[in-house]
Amino acid sequence: MDGGLAEVVLDAPKKLNSLDEAALSELDDAYREAEAAGARALLLRGEGKGFCAGRDISAVDPSTDDALGYLQEKVTPVLRRMAAFPAPTFAAVHGPCLGVGLGLAIATDVVYVAEDAKIGSPFANLGATLDSGGHALFVERLGAHRTLDLIYTADLMTGEEAVRSGLFSRALPGEELVEFTRGKAVRAAAGATLAFRESKELVRRLRDDRIGLWESLDEENRAQGRLCSSQDYAEGFAAFQDKRRPEFRGV
Repeated sequence: MDGGLAEVVLDAPKKLNSLDEAALSELDDAYREAEAAGARALLLRGEGKGFCAGRDISAVDPSTDDALGYLQEKVTPVLRRMAAFPAPTFAAVHGPCLGVGLGLAIATDVVYVAEDAKIGSPFANLGATLDSGGHALFVERLGAHRTLDLIYTADLMTGEEAVRSGLFSRALPGEELVEFTRGKAVRAAAGATLAFRESKELVRRLRDDRIGLWESLDEENRAQGRLCSSQDYAEGFAAFQDKRRPEFRGV
């Protein structure tokens, strides 16, 4: 961890960082360790030519495969842990981002993608279905018709197309992606992370609990009430009044 920023790297480039059960366990451990170390932001990226091509099926026997167990007992708990990480999280996505790999992106707060990233649902070629939260993301951002178009055809979107469609935040040239994302994560780590945590929880409630305008307004008010007793709140106001940059510490 450097300056409050934890960096988690998917490092199986020969397999396009596809994930078996052992790799998922290692990923879960990495997030636990980053949280225990008090990380103020986290960057997730992949080595090699792709972010994550999904589940590692190179040695899977379909006649004995327990897909439900893999997804429900191995994948979903990791995605939940990632989504609940108590600090801003960023992902730099390049190359294939499919299946469980797409789930990793969905479970991350801010996703920047390479212009030539590959995103979609290739499962029609396997006799399987989109998983790891892909249906929810696609229907919410793309609508039912475009979602089923991607599922039925197995066509993949580029990073540029995905951003134009509202799936993720920004698309960049591949050679700029990691440094750009790291820069944003470093900035967040030095920022008002207590306030960011409040916004992260409110966004989750708007998405998952479907709270409306007035309930979300009440939640905002309560969040502001909690923040105004923090040291960061006092520092932010003092810095504004003194016309200097604030030095937030997350307390």
